[in-house]
Parts: sequence; C-alpha cells; structure tokens
Amino acid sequence: MIEHLVTSGQFTLDGGTWDVDNNVWLVGDDSEVLVIDAAHDADAIVAAIGGRRLVAIVSTHAHNDHINAAAEVADRTGAPVLLHEADRVLWDAVYPDRKPDGSLADGDEITVAGTVLRVMHTPGHAPGAVCLYAPELETVFTGDTLFQGGPGATGRSYSDFPTIIDSIRDRLLSLPPKTVVRTGHGDTTVIGTETPHLEEWIQRGH
Repeated sequence: MIEHLVTSGQFTLDGGTWDVDNNVWLVGDDSEVLVIDAAHDADAIVAAIGGRRLVAIVSTHAHNDHINAAAEVADRTGAPVLLHEADRVLWDAVYPDRKPDGSLADGDEITVAGTVLRVMHTPGHAPGAVCLYAPELETVFTGDTLFQGGPGATGRSYSDFPTIIDSIRDRLLSLPPKTVVRTGHGDTTVIGTETPHLEEWIQRGH
C-alpha cells in the first residue's frame, strides 16, 4: 500500500529561500509503515502514520525541505532516520548537533509489510541522493533525481548535471518502462514516458 501526503514549507540553500510543496510517501500496511522524506510537517506525518509501527524514515537526500521534519518524527516514534553518508554535509547544515541514525548504501534492501525496497545511489542533485525501487509495487521513489519532464535541479551547491544524467540513464531508465515514478515534488510519471526525452534534457542542459 502506498500513501501520499503533500506538505508545504520552505527550501533554503546557498542563501536563497523558496516556498515549496513536498511529496511525503508512506509504504506499508495496517501494522507497519515506512516514511520516505519527512518534509515540513511532523504533525501531519505522525497523523498519517497513525498507530502503526514506523520501520524507518528514509531520506532520499538531505536538502532541508526533505529532512526538516525528520528529527521530530523520529523522536516521536522511535524510528531511525536513514541517509546516504555522502549527504552528511547537507544534513549537518540542518542538524549540526544530531547525526542520522543509520546509513544507506547502493544495493541495500529495506523491507516493510513484506515489500522490499532496493536502495539505488543516484548522485547528481545531491552527492548522496538515493532512489528506492519496489519491484513488487512497480514503483520507484526518486526524490529530486527524476521528475515528470526531466532531471532535478543541479544549479546549486554539491550538485552536478553530468552526474545526474549518468544516474538517470544508467540506473532509472533501465527499469521496466511501466514503473511508476513517485517524485519529491509534483506529479507522478512513468519510466517509459520519460525515457525518450533523455537526449533533449542533455541538449538543454537541465
């Protein structure tokens, strides 16, 4: 079962601040659940969890708008916050006095309610960006790596356009075409819809 929550707040990086809506994804059943990207609103996320056991809070990357409710949700539920180690520089800017509870690495598997989600390291938008692929659900949770219409932004610190293109080409577009792409912001899409547009993304440079 996949649940979707939209939360609103601010994204701050490199001295700029933007108002932004974030997708928070929950995967599980009636007894346990996983949260992907605890953004902005701990009360809303905890309410969505309800009385279920929270297995973990997985951060697709550590930009503040994707982790700014993570510590509070963790404190209120006892669940660990998991993050790829390469994103610690971004995490530490938000939580200088608190470390993530555990690390994510390419190929790791997280199981919730009998569903396996495979961690795919997809740097580019952020050095430690990951996607979570759930073959049984025919879904990949891409954070800010791939959106409907192209790659995530790479114009700010710790991001790189050639790197995100490599991640998308080599890791994401190789998934089955019917795989649903559940993103960090905005609407979902499908791998088969995005694949034909790779070259035009490269040509436009973003």
